[in-house]
Order: sequence, then structure tokens, then C-alpha cells
Amino acid sequence: MATVSMSLVFQNPLISPYHSKTRPLPRNQSNCFQAPTSTRTKPTSSFSSIRAQSGTAARKEDIVIVGAGIAGLATALSLHRLGVGSLVLEQAESLRTGGTSLTLFKNGWRVLDAIGVGNDLRTQFLEIQGMVVKTEDGRELRSFKFKDEDESQEVRPVERGILLETLANQLPEGAVRFSSKLAKIQKTENGETLLDLVDGTQLSAKIVIGCDGIRSPIAKWLGFPEPKYVGHCAFRGLANYPVGQPFEPNLNQIYGRGQRAGFLPVSPTKVYWFVCFNRQSPGPKITDPSVLKKQATELVRDWPSDLVNIIDNTPDDLIIRTPLVDRWLWPNISPPV
Repeated sequence: MATVSMSLVFQNPLISPYHSKTRPLPRNQSNCFQAPTSTRTKPTSSFSSIRAQSGTAARKEDIVIVGAGIAGLATALSLHRLGVGSLVLEQAESLRTGGTSLTLFKNGWRVLDAIGVGNDLRTQFLEIQGMVVKTEDGRELRSFKFKDEDESQEVRPVERGILLETLANQLPEGAVRFSSKLAKIQKTENGETLLDLVDGTQLSAKIVIGCDGIRSPIAKWLGFPEPKYVGHCAFRGLANYPVGQPFEPNLNQIYGRGQRAGFLPVSPTKVYWFVCFNRQSPGPKITDPSVLKKQATELVRDWPSDLVNIIDNTPDDLIIRTPLVDRWLWPNISPPV
């Protein structure tokens, strides 16, 4: 129930992303990360960032990554492991560690191992053994163990905030520049890409990688279609059990008419859950977390009691509601609406 978007890549043939002699990034102002206390936090480590500075001439960069979400930080760390420097631009003042959890299968863990953070994350999250599928009245439709299907399978949920901080902490000092919202993008005569930031800063890059989410300004600049609402909304949350959660390490899926739900333990004290439901339009945006919790509970009031109890054990500020949207990746091939 999580989305990671890497929009596109511009590449100048004069530079290869695998070139090991890319010049190091300058190390300017830095600011320390703090432990997560809200939806925008700074991880505690030696990792630091460059603050936006206005009134300077266009700065030359080989590779610029727009967006310090999962895709942007993972891309920057992958390049760093290859000896290639990059600069990550993030419009927020700090890492946006809001959200809940995402579940990674073996391919995801292979990637995390390749960039050197897999083992750090494994120690913090449970391995999920199998899946149980039920109807809304509690009747079991199917159950199986993941390793019975594939002995090499590895399934673990990861809290989004912890994943972001783990990736960021592995980057060199100055690799992420916060408070750097993109205002304009254009090509230069020499084939490079000029990025104008809201604060007046200009960057000239040989390669720009867009990892700026579903509302990507870079995708819009390239002429990609606007994301379309797909007819579903989802509640998601992270329940907290301070003295220990009681569930087996399984992914539980529950199907009803026009909606489905699920939950799985993330750690010894936390359980991720979601409720996805059909809706003709996204409806008004609701910011009151107590209202969100009430609405999510009402959708599954008569469903298995475990799910209702999990929602009850979720702090109000850890419940989100999002309309689900999609966009075909390449321009001019989107199907008619």
C-alpha cells in the first residue's frame, strides 16, 4: 500500500553514471538530524545537508536527483556505492518521514543488500511467514507459507520513516539539500539541464533524475499525463502495542463487497493495517485524525474483531487516508479516460 515513484532520467552522453571519477560534492552548511517526532524529521547521525542559498550563479553538478523520498535516497546511495556523486534536492525543510509501512519481498531485500542497508533493517523488523485470506465474515479462503511457494522468499515489512533515515544516514555529508523547491526546469544550449529553485538558486546538471512523486514537476515538464484517480481510497495506520502485539507473523487479507482490508505485524510492538474501498470520487480532504479513525472503523465494524481492535490501538496521528492515483509512465501512450 505504498507508492514509490522515479519519474525519469535526462542523460548527457558526455558523462556515464558508472564513471568512478565524478568530482566530489562540495560540503557547505550542514544541519544535524533529530530523532523522528513528527512527519518531517532529521535522522540522528553524522549525516548532514546543504541548506538552500540564494543569490549565487548557476552551480555545476554532474547528477541532480529531485526528491528525497525512498526512490531519491535509494538512487543517490546506489550511485554513491559505485563511487558516483550526486546532489539530492528536497523541497521540505527535513526528511518527510510520515506514512506507515511497506512490505518488501526478496527482490526488494536484494536491492537493500546491494546498497548496504539490508542487515541494518532486518534486525528491526519481523519476517512474515505466510498469508491468510478470509472473507468479511471470517471464513478462511486460503492460507499458505511463503517459503512453501519459494524457499528463497523473504518477506518483511519496513516502517517508511526508518527506511528513509537508514538510507540518508549512509550518504556522504552534503548529499541532500533541503528547502530546495523546484520552480523551473529547462534545457541549455550545451545540452545540460538548468534547474531554477524557488529561492533563486540555479543549478546546471548533466543528468537530472526525477524521484519527486506522483505530482512530479519534472514529469509535467516532459509532457507526461496528469495522474488519474483510479476509483479507490485507502486508510492506513500503524497500531502500537507497548507490551507486545499478539499476532502471528502472517499477512492477513480480508475481502468484502467493494472493499478489502489487511494487517501484518511489523515488529514486536507494531502492526500495520489498511482498508481499501471503492469510491466514485476522492471526496473532501479530511485532516482531523479522530475523524479518519472513526471512518476507518465504521467501514469494518462488522468484520473480524482483530482488525477493529488493531484500528482501536492506533494513535490518531498515525492514521492517513489517501485517494489512489495512477499515471502511465510514457507520454502519448496513455489509454483514453
